[in-house]
Amino acid sequence: MSVIDLRSDTVTQPTAGMLNAMAKAATGDDVYGEDPTVNRLEAELADRLGFAAALFVPTGTMSNLLGLMAHCERGDEYIVGQQAHTYKYEGGGAAVLGSIQPQPIEVQADGSLDLAHVAAAIKPDDFHFARTRLLALENSMQGKVLPLEYLARARAFTREHGLALHLDGARLYNAAVKLGVDAREITQHFDSVSVCLSKGLGAPIGSVLCGSTELIAKARRLRKMVGGGMRQAGLLAAAGLYALENNVERLADDHTNAQHLADGLKAAGYEVEPVQTNMVYVQMGEKADAIKAFAAERGIKLSAAGRLRMVTHMDVSRAQIEQVVATFADFSRN
Repeated sequence: MSVIDLRSDTVTQPTAGMLNAMAKAATGDDVYGEDPTVNRLEAELADRLGFAAALFVPTGTMSNLLGLMAHCERGDEYIVGQQAHTYKYEGGGAAVLGSIQPQPIEVQADGSLDLAHVAAAIKPDDFHFARTRLLALENSMQGKVLPLEYLARARAFTREHGLALHLDGARLYNAAVKLGVDAREITQHFDSVSVCLSKGLGAPIGSVLCGSTELIAKARRLRKMVGGGMRQAGLLAAAGLYALENNVERLADDHTNAQHLADGLKAAGYEVEPVQTNMVYVQMGEKADAIKAFAAERGIKLSAAGRLRMVTHMDVSRAQIEQVVATFADFSRN
């Protein structure tokens, strides 16, 4: 029985083409700046997204952490959504390792932060308070794509208030494909962007932080400090380059499969949130553990949560989506 894993788009396996690219990668010592494939990946992504420089790191958590620490000093503050990865799901790294105070505010239904609420959270210039330095957004945010008009307003807002603007773009390319625009149309509004290669793009490891020459130089020093300096990392960078060249446009297939899954579940009587990209949220309530066990018996891996998230990706086919819908339908009849 083949396994259908819908827990995340991080579970994908490298394709034969990707493995071949990794095997042929030219390598050097990246800590010395001598790995040609890493250098090519950094230059390629910086150019694609409209930045002066970029830095290849092992994980999205590290990429975001370096971005926050490069923007903020000890005792500074960043404003962020309550459900954002940089605040809720990355181990408190900004506070623990960067001594940066998070100021979380509620996320709106569309994944944005209400800029009036952000303005109210900015601290006065008073030594009683942490200094507000940065606004961090996430796109896509739990599968929701921030409108380009909102990003332009956020850029104008941060300039007006003297803040930097960071994007957790773990699924940046999902957002770009959904909007039907080049990713630069999104990233042009930000001072720094973290892009994950190991989610929908299918690489086995790696994220890239993009920003100004000065910010990336600071982040490179911080990367060494937190243990992120890698040596012959071109083997991994080659996978990222392959992903950028081959796996961006196909994200539309994941979005289509997610919508098909949502439609099937709604037809089976489930309460499903509107779908924009590759994430399907289903209200399971107290039945979360039961559906996880029921699905596992049929080779389907799910997370157990009352608000159940299922994520489509390149290793899930349309036929497998049909299997998942049938499994949920069977469960509802039990």
